[in-house]
Amino acid sequence: MIYILTGNIRTGKTTALLEWVSGRTDIDGLLCPDGDNGKRYFLKIESQEKFELEVESESEKTIAIGPFQFLKSAFEEANKYLLEANERRDFKYLIIDELGKLELKNEGLNHAAEILIPQYVMNEYFHLIIVVRESLIEETLKHYNIFKYKIIMKDDLKSLSFRT
Repeated sequence: MIYILTGNIRTGKTTALLEWVSGRTDIDGLLCPDGDNGKRYFLKIESQEKFELEVESESEKTIAIGPFQFLKSAFEEANKYLLEANERRDFKYLIIDELGKLELKNEGLNHAAEILIPQYVMNEYFHLIIVVRESLIEETLKHYNIFKYKIIMKDDLKSLSFRT
């Protein structure tokens, strides 16, 4: 099953996920919270390992989206991690935070999303939670040919069950 966690920009979707995954062993994937310096980073849920994503200055090693600069190497590591986690499949929920404008341009986490989404559309045992801002839902559904899904808001996370 695919769950699309949505809401407007900067409304606490990632923060809600951070709280929801805390102490759980049936979840893996990546979150993209803001660091103490205000820059976003990737967090591997299972190991709690962090790696840099957003940087100050533009270079040949970055991808620009609006005023933000993201490390290409971070997306390479993130895509690899998501695919490796999927191979292990030692969880009930896999999280991708988030699919946005970069992915709609076939960049960012697009590589992993293209491979993972078809595997979860009809899966009743393992679930993919994708964070998508509200304004990009329709475009994201079309881009990834997602035809079966459930839209959830951050308050709905509490109702998703623990592994039995």
